[in-house]
Order: sequence, then structure tokens, then C-alpha cells
Amino acid sequence: MSQAVAARPMRDLITWPQEGFTRVPLQVFADAEIYAWEQDLIFRGPTWSFLGLEVEIPEAGDYITTFVGDSPIIVVRTAEGGINALVNRCVHKGSIICYEPKGKRERAHNFVCPYHNWIYDFEGTLKTIAFEKGIQGKGGMPEDFDKSKHRLIRLRVETIRGLVFGTFSAATPPLRDYLGPVMVEHIERTLHGQPKILGRYSQFMHNNWKLYVENSRDNYHPSLLHAFFSTFKLNRLSAEGGTRQDDKSWHHITFTKRYTDAGDQAYDSGMIRAMKTDYGLKDPSLIDQWMEYDDQITNSIQSIFPGFVLQQILNSIGTRQIITRGIDKCELVWTLIGFGEDTEEQTRVRVKQSNLVGPAGLVSMEDGAIGNFVQQGIKGDLDNVAVIEMGGRGVGGMPTRATETSVRGFWKVYRELMGV
Repeated sequence: MSQAVAARPMRDLITWPQEGFTRVPLQVFADAEIYAWEQDLIFRGPTWSFLGLEVEIPEAGDYITTFVGDSPIIVVRTAEGGINALVNRCVHKGSIICYEPKGKRERAHNFVCPYHNWIYDFEGTLKTIAFEKGIQGKGGMPEDFDKSKHRLIRLRVETIRGLVFGTFSAATPPLRDYLGPVMVEHIERTLHGQPKILGRYSQFMHNNWKLYVENSRDNYHPSLLHAFFSTFKLNRLSAEGGTRQDDKSWHHITFTKRYTDAGDQAYDSGMIRAMKTDYGLKDPSLIDQWMEYDDQITNSIQSIFPGFVLQQILNSIGTRQIITRGIDKCELVWTLIGFGEDTEEQTRVRVKQSNLVGPAGLVSMEDGAIGNFVQQGIKGDLDNVAVIEMGGRGVGGMPTRATETSVRGFWKVYRELMGV
């Protein structure tokens, strides 16, 4: 555990309200010591974090760089075809080793620290030290210095349907057990082909990382915050849908069946602020789709604790990775996915529908701003609490999206891991 979090026990930092999961201290979104504890107990704790896609590193020596919480990570394909994840930090002085987002190393002993030229292999083993023996018999490392005792930290790695996950902890259960059968089935359902990357972008959001995680689990807001959803009947609470969770309520799925909307007075009367009745699309083909899945689900958001989202918005398939960037900032990395089996027309539809998502997406742009609205709103009032009672006070799946059960599920696991 780092010195930053060893100063005060976690229980001394937070007094959680007696109402449990239905009340959240606003302090957790703005406290530096709490943030430091999260890095140790959540991101370096018994959780699986998304690292990237296998298709990004198809050949030996291919690598990408990413983060687990604040920890920089190298993900590399080995000569044997496996995948290693190494902390991207030289054991000498702590410098980043790989500073490009992706690349290729032709030799297995070729992760070279730019600072002093210490070299590591794909297993994280320290292979050579520049001037280890000194120059002309002078200087160099002590004779008893043992390179084998100094190596890059290596994460456990597992994959599912081309998604690569890593964990720092030996206590984390195998990935499929961690996810549970409901989550595994949905991942395998959504990523039904050979993934190919259609595009990628990222956005910085001026809010604590947990506010976006809450947003991704919040079934209640889409047809209220996102006017496009309700105006064109893509995702309204009056349509058939629901919420699913794993048996521990760590992870969640919210889903909608677009063509089952029977209408509701709240929408039809115009009482809903986000509802627009006088708008049309100049190009209606933007929201044309083919029914890709036998279950007739046309929108689904799957959130895996702590910071991964798998989306299906019509035929736009993609991943979202949340990266912590400090107390009141985070980065969201979007990767748009197609499949090798897609026809040219299907690829064209996926690319067109990608305009619905992302930082400027017609149904996503508001998410990039609303977290900052909350971050601003809670300043000066951090001894207050958020109220999370829509749909009751418990956790677990529900046959409706008019509920905050998945948000309560997030705070359930958060409290378990943080010990509060």
C-alpha cells in the first residue's frame, strides 16, 4: 500500500449514511485521500480492468499502452502468442518506458527505457543495464547487484471474445467467474463475430471517474437527458426493456427493444423536458438498422466494474474505457467495432451510426457535460448526500429501466472493496 493511503484508515475518511446504498456522501467525488485509497483497493485490488482488444496486437512484438487507474501499462503479444501486461515504469528511476500509444518491437529484449537505457524483455525481466560494469574498470553497478530481483510488475491477463482484461491481484477470481454467467452470455452475444476496429477517439471529462460510471449504469436518465433518444423513439422508458445484474450486483446490463414503445402520457403530453415533437431528420437512414440479434434488443449498455462499458446503440457496437486522471478529471476512450463477417453495407451502417455516440454523438454528447454539472454543483456542500431511491432501495435485476438499482449496485461493490 502506498504511503499516501497509509496515513489514515479508510473508515476515518468516510462516514457512510445509515440508509446504505440509497445515500452516497458527496465527499467521495472530491477527496484526494479517498482517491488514493481507490487506486490501491479498487484498481490495484481484486478487480479486472479492460486493457484493449486482441486485434490491436495480432503479431509477436505488437504492443499498446494503456492505464489501470493511474498505473501506466504495456500490453504486448509474446513470441508464443500469449499476451503480457506490464507496468510501464522503469525500476531504475520510475520513467515511462513506452511513451507511444502503440508500436512493434522486433526483438523480445527491446523495451528500452529512454532515460538510462535499461532494457526489459516481454516478460518484464531486466535484461541489460547500460554500463553495468562501468567504463575501463571504474564505476558501474555493485558486483552483488542482482538484475533478476528487479523486474517490471506483471499483471494477470485473461481474454473473452477478443477483449483483454488485466488484474494486479492474485485474489481476483478467473475472469469468467468474476463476470458471472449473465455478463459472459451478454458479451458473447454482443461480440458475435471477429472484431475489427472501425475507429477510436477519447475525451477528457471534468468530473470524478465515479460520476461517469454512475452515468453508464443509470437507466433513468437516457430518455430525459438525451433529447435525440426520446424524440425519435430510440430509447424511451415506455418501451420494453429492463435491467440485469450478476449475482453480486457488481456489473449490470440495461436494455431496450426499440419497436415495442406503447407510448406514455409523460412523453406524449410533452411534460418531459427532453421530448421534442417538431424535429425531423434530413437523412432518416441515420437511424435505420437491421435486427442484428435474435433477442430483438436494439440498445444495450453493459457496465463491468470498475471502468468498462460494452455498448450496442442500434448497430453501433463499441467499448468504452474509463481512465482516472485525478480527483475531478477522467478520460473516456471509445473504440468502435465491426466484425470481419460484416458486409460492406453493414460496415457502412455501423460507421454512419457512430455519429450517435462519442463526445459529439447525437445521443452521447450530453454525458460529457453532465458530470461536470454535478462536480460544480457539489462544491461547498460535500457533507451532503446523493439520494438514489428510484425503483426502491435494493439491488438486483428489474423488468424496468425506471430504476436506479444498478447505481446502487455500484455503491454496494464500492463499499465492499473500500471497507466503508
